Amino acid sequence: MTTAASPLAFTRGPAWANRIALAPLTNLQSNADGTLTDDEHDWLVRRGQGGFGMVMTCAAWVTERGHSFDGQLGVSGPQHFDGLQRLARGLREAGTVSSIQLQHGGRRGDGQLDPLRAAPWTEEAKNAVAMTTAEVEAVVTDFADAAALAERAGFDGAEIHGAHGYLIGQFLDGRSNQRSDRYGGSADNRFRIVHEVVDAVRRATGPDFQVGLRLSPERYGIPLAEGLELASQALGAGQLDYLDMSLWDAFKEPHEEAHRGRRLLDLFAELPRADTRLGVAGKILSGAQVAECLAAGADFVLIGTGGILHHDFAAKVVADPGFASIAHPVSADHMRSESVGPAFLNYLATNWDDFVLR
Repeated sequence: MTTAASPLAFTRGPAWANRIALAPLTNLQSNADGTLTDDEHDWLVRRGQGGFGMVMTCAAWVTERGHSFDGQLGVSGPQHFDGLQRLARGLREAGTVSSIQLQHGGRRGDGQLDPLRAAPWTEEAKNAVAMTTAEVEAVVTDFADAAALAERAGFDGAEIHGAHGYLIGQFLDGRSNQRSDRYGGSADNRFRIVHEVVDAVRRATGPDFQVGLRLSPERYGIPLAEGLELASQALGAGQLDYLDMSLWDAFKEPHEEAHRGRRLLDLFAELPRADTRLGVAGKILSGAQVAECLAAGADFVLIGTGGILHHDFAAKVVADPGFASIAHPVSADHMRSESVGPAFLNYLATNWDDFVLR
C-alpha cells in the first residue's frame, strides 16, 4: 500500500524520500533584482530539514518582462546564479530534492516593473500588449534557458508554471486568446505553448533533470473538458516527470454544473499517465487528507498552508499519519519560529485574512 512515507521514483533524476512536496509559495523575500536573500534561503532550507521529499521555490521569473511583483525570485541570468547555487546546495545538504518553478507573469504583473506587459492579447486596462509570434518563440527559449541555468546551479529539477492565469495559462484562455497565429484560436493552438515550453526545457537540460508542469484544471477561461484534455496530453507525451494539478481544494467538485458529482481529484487521477507522476495540491492539511489523495490515485501531494505553519509538516505526517496542522490564524511569533521572514510575514498578514493573528 502506498503511504506518505513511501519513496517515489522517477524515470529521470533522484527519487523522493516520501510523497510530500512543498508547493511553490509566493513569499516576496527576494531582493529587488530577483537575487536570493538569507530569509528566502532559510525559509526553504528549513522545509528541507523538515522532511519534505521535494522542496520547490516560489515562482521565479525567466525574463525581466515576466517579472511580476517586487520581492520575486529570478532565474534569468548570471546575476542570479550565485544565489541559486547557494540555495540548491543548501537544499541538498538538508537531504531533500530541489526544484525551481519557472514563471512569466504576462498580463498579471503589477505593472510597476514594466509599464507595458507582454501578453497573448492587447488589453488597455492592463497595459498589456499582444506579443508577436517571434516574441512568443523567444519566451519559449527564455523558459529553456532558465531551466538550464537552474541545472547548472545544482537544482535537481524545474517546474513550468502553466497555472493561475500567468502567461502560459493566459494562452489557454479560450475566451480571450483569439490570436490568428499558431498560438491562438483553437484548443490545439492554445495548448501549443505548453508543449513547446516542455519540449524546449527537456532539450536544454540533461537526462537526470526532473521536469514538472503545473496546471489549473478549470476557470481562468479553461473549460474543464479542455483542462482534462491538456492534462491527458501532458501525461502521455513522455516528456514530463510529473504533472502538478493545482486544484485549490483537492476535495472539491468541479465548478461547472455539468461536471458535478465527482471530485476534481478523481477526474484527474483516472487519466492514463504511463511513467509520468501525478501530484495534487489544495487544502491538504492533515495526514488523513494526504492518505485520501494517495488512495484516490495521486502519486504525491503538494503542501502549501501546512508547510508554512509547520516547517516539518512532512516529517510529522510520515511519523504519525494521524497528524493534523494546527488551526490558523497563528501568532506572528509562531510564524517567526517557523522561519517565515519579515517580508513573507507582512505578505501573509496583509493579503490573507486567516494566517496571522491581528
